[in-house]
Amino acid sequence: MRERIQKLNDELFEKIVDVRRTLHRNPELAYSERETAKLVTDTLEPLGLEVQTGVARTGVVATLHGGRPGPALALRADMDALPIQEENAFDFASANDGVMHACGHDAHTASLLGTATILHRLREQLPGSIRFLFQPSEEKLPGGALPMIEEGVLGEAFGPAPGAIFGQHVHPGLDAGKIGIRSGRYMASADEVHIRVEGKGGHAATPHLLDTDPTLVAAHILVALQSVVSRYCPPDVPSVLTIGRFIADGATNVIPSQAVLEGSFRSLDEDWRFEAHEHIRRVAEKTAEAHGAQINVDIATGYPVLHNDPESAQFVRDTAVRYVGEENVVDLDMWYASEDFAWFLRKAPGAFYRFGTRNEEKNIVHGLHTPRFTIDEEALRMAPGFMAYLATQYLTA
Repeated sequence: MRERIQKLNDELFEKIVDVRRTLHRNPELAYSERETAKLVTDTLEPLGLEVQTGVARTGVVATLHGGRPGPALALRADMDALPIQEENAFDFASANDGVMHACGHDAHTASLLGTATILHRLREQLPGSIRFLFQPSEEKLPGGALPMIEEGVLGEAFGPAPGAIFGQHVHPGLDAGKIGIRSGRYMASADEVHIRVEGKGGHAATPHLLDTDPTLVAAHILVALQSVVSRYCPPDVPSVLTIGRFIADGATNVIPSQAVLEGSFRSLDEDWRFEAHEHIRRVAEKTAEAHGAQINVDIATGYPVLHNDPESAQFVRDTAVRYVGEENVVDLDMWYASEDFAWFLRKAPGAFYRFGTRNEEKNIVHGLHTPRFTIDEEALRMAPGFMAYLATQYLTA
């Protein structure tokens, strides 16, 4: 089966690359993935899969039935792009100004379409069914995973309920051809912190005549917030609080009437995560109170910690060793990025793994969410086939 899948992946490689380039040229932001969803539908419907569109607004769910009864499995790819202006000079570079596939979702979608095509050709030999989830809005809160779950994609609304779910993500730090996996806690929760400090604006020459300077207060809050992790977080709990935006829109001679701080709080422990929210509020509010300023603190709860089921992660690792060899399988470190695939893993056992896309000789080395990000497309000679092989091994275990 492994050799046959690898042969099918090789036969489909150029088509998969062409799909990836089409998607890269036409990126769409969260919940605007209409043309992307149409391409997915137009690819899968001729194969005879059961295709349902408009799931969680712009998502697509397709089901492939094997030749005999058996278990059910779900496989997921995300479809949305990012609000980034691409700086690559490819002939397939983004044609949508200010929008770019800078996180590899074009590769994820193309890869899963390749996986579906491979499994379709093997369907008579397979027991059970595979549910392919093409998810919208991974990049933007509240995300598309939870709405898809609420619409029943992991239940019986779309057929037999999947017993497990697997997802994959490009990894620009791994060479193309390699697969990475981590058991247990892998990716952080991510919450957005929004703080608005209200004071009294006026002339820069007369701060002593104002009730309070919101810029100064916001600066004290920014520094004080660093104590949340350094003094309140247990030392064995990975956690990061970063303020990435500070807006005090006055002038060289104008003190503004308000200042805004915005940032991200990330953790790999759910209990500490919500305890930290209270520390953030308290530190910000008490600092503002000490300076006589009014304050509003809003913490938008984002995606939870992504926790790979240990048994499923071991299954991915063992299967990867058989598919690409022990030397090409990597045990991953924790990653402070977040992923709403975490919601799927709260509802069903499964795992989220990475496939390498780096190639130093081709200067394909730029990181995710950057205007120069791209992938070594040779990764698509492996990724669709590996996910297909993973599915066959799960269904026939």
